[in-house]
Formats: sequence, structure tokens, C-alpha cells
Amino acid sequence: QVQLVESGGGLVQAGGSLRLSCAASGRTFSSRYAMGWFRQPPGKEREFVAGISRSGVTTYYADSVKDRFTISRDNAKNTVYLQMNSLKPEDTAVYYCAASSAALVPRTLHEYDYWGQGTQVTVSS
Repeated sequence: QVQLVESGGGLVQAGGSLRLSCAASGRTFSSRYAMGWFRQPPGKEREFVAGISRSGVTTYYADSVKDRFTISRDNAKNTVYLQMNSLKPEDTAVYYCAASSAALVPRTLHEYDYWGQGTQVTVSS
């Protein structure tokens, strides 16, 4: 069983930055799970934001966040990060961290096995 706890959300003005963290339980975290960040804007479906492979070598981003967001992981700390720069009001959403036992980096919800509780990010104009 893997438990994921997100933190770092909050209220920021457009153009600002936030860094989200996702702390994972389990000693074998680094070798077993690809990680992803998803978000769910108000009234909309949950969508893929970014994903990272078990080693951290491979990353993927949604087109809407490419060149603004950076996903990274520190396997020694069992933590995944999402650095969000140049934030826009349309980035407002609940952000979720997820873990997948898939060999590659999944980009769909059903390929992820464990989810955090989410953290709210609100970007004001």
C-alpha cells in the first residue's frame, strides 16, 4: 500500500510561482512507481499535467503546461515535486499526485494505482 500526501498549494497572482510536493510512504517507492500530477478544475474532469519515470530520467507534460511546469523526484526523500511558474488563472484546480506501477510513464487516470487527497491551487487575475 502506498500513501501519498500533497502540500504546497495556495493562492497566487497570475505570473507567480508555486511548488507542490508529494510525500510517499514505503521503502521501495523509488524502484516501483512512476509518478504523475493531475488536476481537476472546477466543474471539469481530472486531467493529466505531468509524469515522471521511476528513475526520474523520463518526463512528460501536457501541452498546456509545457515550458512552465517542471516535475522532478527525490527518491531518497520519497518525494515528487511540481514546480509551477508563470501561473495563469486557468491553472486554478485541485492538484493530485498519483503513483503507477506501470513500466512507462502513464498519462491516463486508470493507469494509476494510488492517489493523494489533493491540494488546491488558485491563481487570481
